[in-house]
Amino acid sequence: MTLSMMPISTIRLKRSFPNSPPVTRQMKYYTIHHHTRYRYSSEVSESTMEVRMQPRTDRQQRCLNFRLEVWPHAQVLATSDCLQNAIHYFDIPRSHSELLLRAQTLVMVQESEPLPESLESSEWKALGEVAATGHHWDWLTPSRFARPTPLLSDFAEEIGFGQDQDPLTALFNLNERIHAAIEYTPKSTAVDSPIDTALDNRRGVCQDFSHIMIALLRKAGIPARYISGYVFLDPERKKEKEISGASHAWVEAFLPTTGWIGLDPTNNSAVSDKHIRIAVGRDYADVPPTRGTYKGNARSELTVGVHISETEDEDIPHDLLDNGHVTTRELVEAESSTRLRLEQEQQQQQ
Repeated sequence: MTLSMMPISTIRLKRSFPNSPPVTRQMKYYTIHHHTRYRYSSEVSESTMEVRMQPRTDRQQRCLNFRLEVWPHAQVLATSDCLQNAIHYFDIPRSHSELLLRAQTLVMVQESEPLPESLESSEWKALGEVAATGHHWDWLTPSRFARPTPLLSDFAEEIGFGQDQDPLTALFNLNERIHAAIEYTPKSTAVDSPIDTALDNRRGVCQDFSHIMIALLRKAGIPARYISGYVFLDPERKKEKEISGASHAWVEAFLPTTGWIGLDPTNNSAVSDKHIRIAVGRDYADVPPTRGTYKGNARSELTVGVHISETEDEDIPHDLLDNGHVTTRELVEAESSTRLRLEQEQQQQQ
């Protein structure tokens, strides 16, 4: 898949706030290699698989090239869901003892638009009015992995999350407090662990951090959704969690004044041009990188490897570049609130 882009590294867009001047937003380019291997203890007779690895094209980023290779060879078909998440799917109707997927992507990501330092306390009332319309029903209703529990209520009381601050300040404080309260520990939970596992043990991975935050935000009346993707970590920087070896997850919360805001509680940061979005859902159950079934009396072993490198724009192949300009309209995604409708072992987002 090849999409055109402008062969320069900046684009001027207007900020979302009144009386503010246009701001120049920097572009970054990333090359991503995502390898997935299923090994079976004995031959299976058939496999079917859904894959969500292609980055989105929206107002923050643009997927310039995506290629998915499957072995044993299969015809890979593509579609999208009601939220414009790209889905590739295939069937292998013959015996095999392993399944290998290789996804390669080139993506362009923009800096996020700057946010105000705070909002008026009346934003809470505006959130109530938003909820009353029903337009954000999916993002306010408990879902499979992001639902209220007694442990979640105790945790909310412990960290002091409530409406005593304006919603934007409350969002960033919640991001920081979840990061401080839960220790990032790879393999401390499973792909289908409920939030209570991480809350009880105070250990988890990005999937757990995100589910906890989403459940708390929805409980407070703030629409929240789960983002599946990748995050690029500079080799020189060691403060971020060591999560570059797998896909990542974070949260987007909606405020009437700002629109959707990306927050990464695993790293205690706002989403930046180092975050690469793949799919949007209510929680992990809507957007796993792989999901499928196989026929056979066999156990499967899953291994995953992800490598992300920053690419200079002059190194991008010329056939991916275009002499035209990217307009604001081309980059704007139609954000709509629409209700989304184990088997192969799924990849946990680390």
